[in-house]
Amino acid sequence: MPNKGQQPIRETAAHAIDGTFRKRCRMSCWAVIPVKPPPARKSRLSAALGPAERDTLVLRMAEHVANAALRAKGFDGVAFVAPSNAGLPEGFVVLEDDGGGLNAAVSGALRQLPDASRVVIIAGDLPLVTSAELEQLALGSDIAIATDRHGTGTNALAIPLPQGADFAFAFGPDSYALHRTEAARLGLTVTEVQGNGLARDVDEPADLVDAAALIGALS
Repeated sequence: MPNKGQQPIRETAAHAIDGTFRKRCRMSCWAVIPVKPPPARKSRLSAALGPAERDTLVLRMAEHVANAALRAKGFDGVAFVAPSNAGLPEGFVVLEDDGGGLNAAVSGALRQLPDASRVVIIAGDLPLVTSAELEQLALGSDIAIATDRHGTGTNALAIPLPQGADFAFAFGPDSYALHRTEAARLGLTVTEVQGNGLARDVDEPADLVDAAALIGALS
């Protein structure tokens, strides 16, 4: 549940035009966690986990990331971007995902937070991420990138606003290099943020050791 005096709010973009949600958006830093719909959730784990287990694991990992952000200094709000709020934990803003893929979803999330001064996109499959690691992304002023364990992907990306409002997201293969190129196009400085929990996303069966505690709670 939210702490630091933050009141639980569940809003979709249809209701995000005024009131408490808009007040919290103004000149603030938001953590945004994309969550895919069930058919697209972690199919590469199918050799180790059944569909229901994968679905539950995805939701529990996303909840872990959200709670880590809530405990971190520097964030004024935490939101999921998802096609619906089904299965997501209570107490968080849910931004609309129109189904156009991850890059379209995070671009849409920025548009739904028009008065935010910084948005940190965080992968939802980081079962070891800590609040201290996320603070490095929230408290900076430049673009900040946290890579995956291979050093080629992007597991978290902080965008200063309005300077980065036109940032073209390129999550997918070689996204780290592509995001650095995009930052250079916009004339923005990049800071690389490192952390064991930030780097260890769960994509393949061999990665499941990092989510052992969550998997043990599936039954």
